Amino acid sequence: MEDDPDDELLGLRSFHQSDVPADVIVAHDGGEALDYLFGTGVHTGRDLSVMPTRILLDLYLPKVNGLQVLQRIKADERTRMIPVTILTGSDYEVITTETMRQGAEGCVMKPVTCEGIRQIAAQSGLA
Repeated sequence: MEDDPDDELLGLRSFHQSDVPADVIVAHDGGEALDYLFGTGVHTGRDLSVMPTRILLDLYLPKVNGLQVLQRIKADERTRMIPVTILTGSDYEVITTETMRQGAEGCVMKPVTCEGIRQIAAQSGLA
């Protein structure tokens, strides 16, 4: 879930170069992310039996911020167990502490690199 086109491009490029097998779905704001996860809005009718195995979540999303998205993910039975890794470019220690308290599994500094993708994959058991 990333709203910055440059960070999105870098992240997608890092995924492709990391050799980590993954289908990547990008949501550009918090509202779109929640619509995708819960099958609402433009994603009404989406097969909700197919859920992400990991969510990379930028905290500074428009419409619904990343912390609010994290809280909704962790409050719902259907999404509670999906591991969430926070993407941030600032205040790393403060953000890490608060998001871990809210249920995030980890925190990665942006821009996301191939090594960062490999670390996330290792945490998920994908590598």
